[in-house]
Amino acid sequence: MKRSTFKDAAKIIAAILFTGGILALTACNTVRGIGKDISSAADTLDPNGN
Repeated sequence: MKRSTFKDAAKIIAAILFTGGILALTACNTVRGIGKDISSAADTLDPNGN
């Protein structure tokens, strides 16, 4: 029984780490996308950069 419990716990920990990694990667892309959106909005409002 203990061996089964250990395997189950290992699977849960691996799933949590995997999910956290995926969320971290998508957050990087989201932040980068927000930066591009803000930059393009600024260029639209003031194309000369003044």
